Amino acid sequence: MSGSYDLNALFAPKVVAIIGASATPGKIGNTVIQNLIDAGYEGKIIPVNPKSTEILGRPVVKDVAGLPHGLDLAVLTVPKQFVLGSMEELVKIGVKSAIIITAGFKEVGGEGAELEKKIQALCIKNNIALVGPNCLGLINMSDKVNVTFAPGQPLPGRISCFSQSGALFTSILDWALGEKVGFSKFISLGNEAVLNESHILEYLGNDPDTSVVMGYMENIIDGQKFIEKVKEVTRKKPVVVVKSGVSSAGAKAAASHTGSIAGADNAYSTAFKQTGVIRAQSMSEFFNLAQAFSKASLPQGPNLAIITNAGGPGIMATDACEKTSLKMVQPASATIESLKKVLPSYASFRNPLAIGGDATATAYKAALEEIVADDSFNAVLVILTPTSTAFEHIEAITQGLIDTIKKTDKPVFPCFMGKERISIAEKMFQNADVPFFTFPEPAIESIETMYKYAQWKEREEMTYVVPERDKAKAAAVVEEAVKTGATEIVEYQAQQILKAYNMPALASDLATTADEAAAAAEKIGFPVVLKIASVQISHKSDVGGVKVGLKNAGEVRAAFTEVTERAAKMRPDAHITGCLIQQMAPKGTKEIIIGFKRDAQFGPLLMFGLGGIYVEILKDIAFRLVPLSKEDAHNVIREIKTYKLLAGARGEKGVNFESLEDVLLKVSQLAADFPQLTEADFNPVLVNSERAYVADVRLALK
Repeated sequence: MSGSYDLNALFAPKVVAIIGASATPGKIGNTVIQNLIDAGYEGKIIPVNPKSTEILGRPVVKDVAGLPHGLDLAVLTVPKQFVLGSMEELVKIGVKSAIIITAGFKEVGGEGAELEKKIQALCIKNNIALVGPNCLGLINMSDKVNVTFAPGQPLPGRISCFSQSGALFTSILDWALGEKVGFSKFISLGNEAVLNESHILEYLGNDPDTSVVMGYMENIIDGQKFIEKVKEVTRKKPVVVVKSGVSSAGAKAAASHTGSIAGADNAYSTAFKQTGVIRAQSMSEFFNLAQAFSKASLPQGPNLAIITNAGGPGIMATDACEKTSLKMVQPASATIESLKKVLPSYASFRNPLAIGGDATATAYKAALEEIVADDSFNAVLVILTPTSTAFEHIEAITQGLIDTIKKTDKPVFPCFMGKERISIAEKMFQNADVPFFTFPEPAIESIETMYKYAQWKEREEMTYVVPERDKAKAAAVVEEAVKTGATEIVEYQAQQILKAYNMPALASDLATTADEAAAAAEKIGFPVVLKIASVQISHKSDVGGVKVGLKNAGEVRAAFTEVTERAAKMRPDAHITGCLIQQMAPKGTKEIIIGFKRDAQFGPLLMFGLGGIYVEILKDIAFRLVPLSKEDAHNVIREIKTYKLLAGARGEKGVNFESLEDVLLKVSQLAADFPQLTEADFNPVLVNSERAYVADVRLALK
């Protein structure tokens, strides 16, 4: 993807030109040059300004035409009306990459949006790696590049961060400076006219100087491309994002902020889940995960040990652990014996290990050494409350922990509760590049997230299968509906699609007269269900168009006449084709709803849940993006809270899960095969211990 754009010229340029350079301190064109100098940039800086001869000790070029051919990077800070002309001149000298800091484009709409389209087309045609417009620029600490107008220079490190918000870019940078968290690269994406999050993810995924990728997102430009690229990255390194625009008001604000419309939030959550992206629910969680992933190794299992000098915090940590997938196992007997030799007799030798309020540096260090040596544990949380003894020895305690942490491959997470009395310890941990927390709950949340990511990295590849189907037969139904201008394919038409995809359905037949209805019922076997069949009537119950439990031919004839006459009277605009006669479902079946909706960014989003009140009131549903793997079909069923009802409760037989998974895979394939289908409801799908049946279906067209 980034192969058509030279991102090396963007991130590690040998020559940088600043178009709109200024000799006036405080102006963006001056600050960008000053930041480059302060970063220790070793390449050539060329200010471009028609009126100056020298800016910050660098000789000035009067115009773009005077720049060297094949320029690596141009940074534009000129007013909006001069940007397009400058880019056209840059094309003539063969510029490889550009950053447009100037604002006033797509984000304001109208003329600005049209101007951005012209710049976009120009850059795409000439393979120019463009960041922006309306951005802060980028930082690459590995190559001493800082072409932003943000204050401060980050410390070097192995976190790389991209942001669709310039304000959050500066906030993250300021936090990193305060917490002494090092960064490799910072990228402010702005309006993403050319380069977007997928290009940047691909580059950072292959960047040897990046171990953790962080990002703030309001929208995704190309959902399918994002999924393809980020899935490759998360196999190698963690990707942690904050995605805003969760609420309808937030989505609207994101649209006005970035000039794009945010997709449905559950589609984003599902995309992140299926690709291994870690979604932080708040900026505080985002920052916690940044330091945890960058400063500690991944837990290689769920077993957590807790060391504490106070009972209350130990109980709090235990309670927090119980809400996660982490486990509080007990130390090995050999470890307990060793601990008894180095800790006072009143210490608790069970997990959590309470070493006493008067614990000194010797006790803390000895306890940690014994616990990290115990193969029972995969991670350690060390809690300290500033008791008088702990406060008196806090520097020695902290240094002892740091020394032990640096000698072990096992992740250790210090949690010193308080503020003023533990501030010296916080600084010591920061300087030693050790993660630090002030409360146990966020520490445990971070540890669990790291453990889950370790599981993701090691999981096997998904298995994708293409179900056998008669696509041409289904296409004929879809194309006929499109040709007639229909917005829906209703149940009696959709029966042909079910057959084409070999989906298990209740036996049914279309009848156009009362006698045909009676004959169909005789053939199917009583009792039967009778449903109105009309292209214009998708919600059959609205016209009293369903009769169930019809036990003989007479009842079927009477129901046919009653239902068709009522429908004709209530919907005189509708053409009544007849009625669908359908087999009654076997007793003991459970109602399932399966459906999909085509998301603007990610394509079809498939939904699964128990029907009736479970979906309508409890909203107990799970999602997957199409295409589904066999593992997705298996797991999505087991994610709903009411899964145990399907597995069999109070002596009931469990349902046939394999048949449900089969329906899910076939619905997934249908959604992938026909982009004309915008929504689908397979509701209900009835399932018992033997098999599943699609009892009703409705398909919506563009």
